[in-house]
Amino acid sequence: MGEHTDYNEGYVLPFALSLGVTATAVARPGRQLVLRSRQLPDQVVTVPLDALAPGVVTGWAAYPAGVAWALREAGADITGASIDIDSDLPVGAGVSSSAALECSVALALCSLSGVPVERRSLATIARRAENDFVGAPTGIIDQYAALLCQAGHAMLLDCATLNLTQVPFRPADAGAVAMVIDTRVPHALVTGEYGKRRAECEAAARLLGVSALGEITDPAMASRIADPVLRRRARHVIADSARARAIASALLSNGPKADAYQFTGQLLTEAHTSLRDDFEVSWPEADATVEIAIAAGALGARMIGGGFGGSVLALIPADRADAVRAALTEAFTQRSWTPPEFINAVPSAAARQLG
Repeated sequence: MGEHTDYNEGYVLPFALSLGVTATAVARPGRQLVLRSRQLPDQVVTVPLDALAPGVVTGWAAYPAGVAWALREAGADITGASIDIDSDLPVGAGVSSSAALECSVALALCSLSGVPVERRSLATIARRAENDFVGAPTGIIDQYAALLCQAGHAMLLDCATLNLTQVPFRPADAGAVAMVIDTRVPHALVTGEYGKRRAECEAAARLLGVSALGEITDPAMASRIADPVLRRRARHVIADSARARAIASALLSNGPKADAYQFTGQLLTEAHTSLRDDFEVSWPEADATVEIAIAAGALGARMIGGGFGGSVLALIPADRADAVRAALTEAFTQRSWTPPEFINAVPSAAARQLG
């Protein structure tokens, strides 16, 4: 919970998936970074570490190269390295594959170079790689989730102070499953619409006399904005930040009780309506997925990620999970859409060294 609230210095409530990106790093002589991806075996990218600058590297390699650049800019002495990338995360599905790539490479380069960087600082460095090197104006949610989430928990993060609280989130204990439904409509956050939403939020904050919309806790405050578009943008951000806090409170107070998960499902659906109508970042396949999943028995559902493509998160009673999958597959086929893919979203541990 909490979409487009991070760069507005509001609250977010992410959890980490068990899927991810693996970066296997080997030191090499000289000051070069050699990047390979198992998913793109014909694309080997070699870049001089000391010549790294925004705009020098493009495409998928800009993310790991940007991490090396951001580490260097932070004063870290990074060694030359060959890095092999592998991933079981779907790209463009709104499940933070870019942040997973950044954070795995960051941990690998720090380990290889013997550079100790505290994880909160490393998350900020990885975000800078995405913002300043790649050019995607994202907030901090993805990097913090990738580096600081705990298994069986969601993480309530105040993006203004970066204070965090680990919140128990184990749907299975309440007889439920969390399911990510990839609508197979890819998205890209370096396109203009994402940046436009951020600029609109900044304009709304100025009209309300605050430095960021996250400072406001009452969604009714948005009604003070005369411009209807900016009013809707502000209303979503303020309300979604409140929803993140409300879900965290319910889970902390009620633990695995079904009532907490019923409440969470309701707020997931509220958030989707807000993202669709007030923030206007949803897309037809996501709207249909939410509607069909709920009709088939889901407790609630909402689009995830920056929008304009990607995935939906649904919270579903375990005994209705197969029915939801079947209903969505049939509905997509009837509409001549590419059938969705389903990911069992078990709240998992953050990035870590393997072996």
